[in-house]
Parts: sequence; C-alpha cells; structure tokens
Amino acid sequence: MSLNLTGKNILVTGGGGTGVGKGICEVLSGLGATILLNEKKAGDAEQAAKKYPGAIPAGADITAEDEVEQMFSEVKDKVGVLHGLVNNAGIGLIKPAYKASSEEFDRVFSTDVKGLWHVSKMFANQLIEHKLPGSIVNISSVHAHSTVPKFAIYASAKSAVEGLTRGLAVELGKYNIRVNAIGPGYVYSQQSMDLISTWAEDPMEWVKAHTTDQQVLNYEIQPEDCGYVAAFLLSELSRSVTGQTIYVDNGSTSLLYNRSFTE
Repeated sequence: MSLNLTGKNILVTGGGGTGVGKGICEVLSGLGATILLNEKKAGDAEQAAKKYPGAIPAGADITAEDEVEQMFSEVKDKVGVLHGLVNNAGIGLIKPAYKASSEEFDRVFSTDVKGLWHVSKMFANQLIEHKLPGSIVNISSVHAHSTVPKFAIYASAKSAVEGLTRGLAVELGKYNIRVNAIGPGYVYSQQSMDLISTWAEDPMEWVKAHTTDQQVLNYEIQPEDCGYVAAFLLSELSRSVTGQTIYVDNGSTSLLYNRSFTE
C-alpha cells in the first residue's frame, strides 16, 4: 500500500486560511484527493477552493445544524459519498477564564466542539447509510495536553475535542469508521506570526527562542507536516489506528523543562 488518496472525497472545514488547514489541503490535493472545502461564507469557500485542483466549495456555518445538513445535501449531489473528514475549523480566545464572558465561552465551544460534532455526525451517518468505511481527523492542539496563561477556555475546548474523538472512535468502530486527532504545536504561518505579535515585541525572536529552547527538534513545524499526518490517518495505512491523538509538536509536549534549564 502507498499514501495515495486518488478517488477519495474529503471534506476539510476551515481550510481556506494560511495555517494548518492550508497545509492539509495542499497535501491531500497533491495525493489525489478531491477536496470539499468548507468555510462559513460561501464566497470564502469559493475563493479557497480555487487554490486546489478540482476542489469544490462547501459553504456553511458549522455552528448551525441546518446549514450543515444543507451542505451535506449539496455535497451528495455533487460528488456522492464523502470518504474522509478533517475537522479543522476552530477559533481561539486569549483571555483569562476568570475574566471571560459567557458569550466568549459559548462562541469558542460552539465552533470548536459543537460545530465539529455537527459535521462529524452528518459525515458518519452518510457512511453508515451506504455501509462504507471512512475516517475522521479532528484538529486538536498541544493546549489540550499542557497550556499557558490566558488559554484556559481554548485548552478546555480542545480537551473536549480529544474526548469526543475517543468517544466517537468507540461508537463508530463497529461501522469501520475510524476517528483520530492531530494536536499541532507552534506551526509557522503568517496567521501564527500575527498572533505572536499580540504578546511579543519581536515575533521572530520569540519563534527562534521557542524553536531552540521549547522543542526537542530544532526546526519550525510547517503546515504540511500536519497535512502528511492527516493524510496517513485518512489512508488505509492507518487502518488499525483509531481513538488516538498524534501531537505534531517537534517534541514540545515531551519536555518537562525547557532545554536551557537542563542542558
């Protein structure tokens, strides 16, 4: 067997940006998959789909169950059954949990957890209806493993993603539907640099220090690194892997202390 996704229809939510989603779409497209690219606004989905050969836009607000149902109805008319799903869409919140509002909390969980559930159950049901196997890949975060100040609500949402990943894997295994997650660490992108600039005066210096002191491997993670792991989990090469979270973090979650403290 080889890492070949030709003939596979794979829905990717939130793949129109510059970070992990973009890397995943580039890899899946390069391996022959037909990408169904979801964004909240139909126009954004159409623009994003132009980046990848044969990609099909699939606009829907994943927090609205009726829009997700309509999206799957349209996707069925266009390509038939979906074989794979990457739940990449998500939002964050940089604010202490004790200062956050109920609206801010609900906004994060509505997208990162409830939206993921909306899409996952529709995806699973269309496979069960056609008695076909499939694979779901949820995008979690290293923050589900260990976090920093002002990320408690985001960390808790991603922890919920990993719990849902394990639970869905248990429930869907009898249908030969596998469910796994990827937990990216710091991944280089303009989006990440913009975020870092909110707390670091020199984002490039922050990245350099993180790479050399907070990771086991001394290079930056690229978006496509997450894409290759997603491709593996979507392929038959991972046929016996389910209910797992793979951290694509250059070893940062394995460190007890930063490297300069011990070396």
